[in-house]
Amino acid sequence: MKQTLTLIFSYTTLILSSIFIDFLLHTFHFDSVGRYLGILGTILILLTFLYSLRKKGMVTEYTPKQMLKLHEVLGWIGGVLIVVHSGIHFNAFLPWVATFALLVVVASGHVGKYLLKTVREQLKSKEKELKELKETPENIEQLIFWESTMVSVMSRWRVIHIPFVVVFILLASAHILTILFYWNW
Repeated sequence: MKQTLTLIFSYTTLILSSIFIDFLLHTFHFDSVGRYLGILGTILILLTFLYSLRKKGMVTEYTPKQMLKLHEVLGWIGGVLIVVHSGIHFNAFLPWVATFALLVVVASGHVGKYLLKTVREQLKSKEKELKELKETPENIEQLIFWESTMVSVMSRWRVIHIPFVVVFILLASAHILTILFYWNW
């Protein structure tokens, strides 16, 4: 239950923070700053890919756990900045679809984190319980096999997360290209 509330709180805070920042920018007539927050948010989102590079061994700095935390923080802050960039007004279809795709990516990341953490905690609890029952290591291994299989299955949430990321990248790229194309040089 606590993890569910944390998930809901984090996602809701992202949305409400974005609305509040956008409100402040408009209140103090700095709404043009939102345009540049989109650039900063995009840079932060791009930096989240350092985690993927770390998992592939292309980046060796920091531990995978540290890189995952960085991935989560940069993704959340980048998400806030991009939602502020898109504003609470409807100007064009493509940017809003890209923003929606971003929100889906962030939500799937939140859900994936929640699911993996839940399954890992259940696995640790089950293993501790079996050790307390004085089970032999062979029995413990056999009894937690199905539990560990669940961890493997849950880690495959990326099968859903990554296609959402690809859709977001395509839509955001199309948005950026149309801005560059129509920009008055």
